[in-house]
Amino acid sequence: MKRKLLTLLTMLALAYGGYSPVKAEGKNYSDYVNPLMGTLSEHQLSTGNTYPAIARPWGMNFWMPQTGKMGDGWAYVYDNYRLRGFKQTHQPSPWINDYGMFAIMPVKGMKINEEERASWFSHKAEVAKPYYYSVYLAEHDIIAEITPTDRAAYFRFTFPETDEGYIVIDSYDRGSYIKVIPEENKIIGYTTRNSGGVPENFKNYFVIVLEKTPDSWSVWKDGKVCDGKELQDEHVGALIGFKTQRGEKIQARVASSFIGFEQAERNLKELEGKSFDQVKEEGRKVWDKTLGVFDVEMDLDEMRTFYSCLYRSVLFPRRFYEFDASGKPVHYSPYNGKVLPGYMFTDTGFWDTFRCLFPLLNLAYPSMNAQIQEGLLNTYKESGFLPEWASPGHRGCMVGNNSASVVADAIMKDITPKEIQEALYEAMLKTANDCHPQVKSTGRFGYEYYNELGYVPYNVGINESAARTLEYAYDDWCIAQVGKKLGRPASETDLYLKRAHNYKNLFDPSHNLMRGKNKDGQFQSPFNPLKWGDAFTEGNSWHYTWSVFHDVKGLQNLMGSRETFVHMLDSVFAVPPIFDESYYGSVIHEIREMQIMNMGNYAHGNQPVQHMIYLYNYAGEPWKAQYWLRQTMEKMYRPTPDGYCGDEDNGQTSAWYVFSSLGFYPVCPASDQYVIGAPLVRKATVNLENGKKIVITAPDNNSENCYIKKLKMNKKEYDKNYFTYEDLIKGVTLQFDMSDKPNTQRGTKAAAFPYSMSE
Repeated sequence: MKRKLLTLLTMLALAYGGYSPVKAEGKNYSDYVNPLMGTLSEHQLSTGNTYPAIARPWGMNFWMPQTGKMGDGWAYVYDNYRLRGFKQTHQPSPWINDYGMFAIMPVKGMKINEEERASWFSHKAEVAKPYYYSVYLAEHDIIAEITPTDRAAYFRFTFPETDEGYIVIDSYDRGSYIKVIPEENKIIGYTTRNSGGVPENFKNYFVIVLEKTPDSWSVWKDGKVCDGKELQDEHVGALIGFKTQRGEKIQARVASSFIGFEQAERNLKELEGKSFDQVKEEGRKVWDKTLGVFDVEMDLDEMRTFYSCLYRSVLFPRRFYEFDASGKPVHYSPYNGKVLPGYMFTDTGFWDTFRCLFPLLNLAYPSMNAQIQEGLLNTYKESGFLPEWASPGHRGCMVGNNSASVVADAIMKDITPKEIQEALYEAMLKTANDCHPQVKSTGRFGYEYYNELGYVPYNVGINESAARTLEYAYDDWCIAQVGKKLGRPASETDLYLKRAHNYKNLFDPSHNLMRGKNKDGQFQSPFNPLKWGDAFTEGNSWHYTWSVFHDVKGLQNLMGSRETFVHMLDSVFAVPPIFDESYYGSVIHEIREMQIMNMGNYAHGNQPVQHMIYLYNYAGEPWKAQYWLRQTMEKMYRPTPDGYCGDEDNGQTSAWYVFSSLGFYPVCPASDQYVIGAPLVRKATVNLENGKKIVITAPDNNSENCYIKKLKMNKKEYDKNYFTYEDLIKGVTLQFDMSDKPNTQRGTKAAAFPYSMSE
């Protein structure tokens, strides 16, 4: 017995002490996901700004437990202890907020409004899986369970013995409708509540079918029961009553549609012929298959972090299409309010996700991104623009024209169906040379100045002008790459290649940094490189100077030498976390998140600088990238409620961890290269859709061994600082020999450096 106990204790010590790699036993990858990672967030400090999305990968509808008040973007916060209901949500970010929402809540006693019905709960009596959620509602003595499909969900409520058991259906305020149909055990309704980005005829239609005949049916308005079976008003809902024995389970099947009630009924068929437990098991299998594209061996907490990040990486963009009676995809257009054929996806901001979320889809889930690209073309057809921030239609948020990157990376890798590549290219050209009349973040705000002067001026009333210029220059490079691939005239591609050099117009040699420039050609003055915002977007000049994804060598040339370039990279970590917040008038959460991480002025909690560490590879000092990447992965990610270092943002910050854990990263989407970092995995197998495998081994990996001593590709020594897409998708074995000391000889010659336009 003592020997068995000792063996058990030893195993636990190894597993939890960070010394022994763990493999996903039985391929239950979803067991390693913590949907609560990042939920301990608030307006002034984000540790993810996430909520537990109970969903299918890329599902049209998510479900979540709701702690916040109706309309609060921070709808689930970990240190709140009362639940108000279970909400169907489409929220991509608390800053964008939600649309198409309604809620269901089981209660004991006639408690309708969200304050009355709210119940204390404990995380110890809460189970959160990607495909299943359960919680004990203490004040009602009820267990609530949810398991979803793409467009429907099963609810199961275990009641106490009571004559006053109820299910509250809340259609939410700002205009809603409810109707109870007792003869069919059914409730139908719609909600119009949204936070923008929808046409005037927007509605989310829902249908709820109860599997036990209720003892009473009521409708309510503004929290008060009304006569009749149907209501349409500002804020309405239904109250369904049951007399129950202790332990009795009341089940409800729920579906919704943006098209109409008939389509909602059609979507309900996703549950047809299946029990609650069958749907739950089906959901587990779907998640395990999706997550199982990546089979990794790491320390236990690293494994939990990896799969939690991967879970976040495959939630958005969400499907916004449904299937008609013939099984063909159709969608309600959030751009013109019509019901049209074909795919539609939404709820993503390309300013965030062009960086590595979409490159992750292209590598690991290309068939999904092929559908997304078809959806992007539909967006262009229906609105005249490619989207930049969609939720569900065009939203006024962030800067840039990074749809060019998202479209280009997929075309360059031949993931986009060939028959729509030309049309998407035309959409890129149109979006690059126009600006949406109502939504200035769609298209290119200031394109007239940019095309004439080669930059967006600082002093013409266009905010964050330097950030726009830098991103437009990279986007022009993306357009040129696609144009060349499609055989467009040289006069056209040369124009965009010329504009791809426009980043140079903002380089200030007196600071070796990017700086806003006035219309007369003079740099803005005074200039504080530590000032957030102003000429930049949610960052300062130290962060945005590196946004020359396509021409790092060109940036080095502007700085004068590789040595100066490396010195400037070093300085980001050496400069204390001081800042100037005067543009915002207060310390925004992105600034605070940089300040508290003790990594100088490196602000990994926001996206503009997330590729920066990899740039050491372009200057012959890759070991510095290896060191700082390991520092970032170990310090800034945890599988816990405070597990992120800033906004997670639609999978981008998560996808960074997924890529970086594997040991490479797409610094320049639309190129064919992934820049090498420092793997965190001991072993990983990426199971590609074409049947090939990327096998990564780093058996000596531990917290000290963060440096690459030697790297072999297919058993041959490999000295470059990048991998190519072609190498990876053919199937490849990558063997990393890790060490606790930097190898200052490997990857130091120019022939080893990744692509730059200036080469």
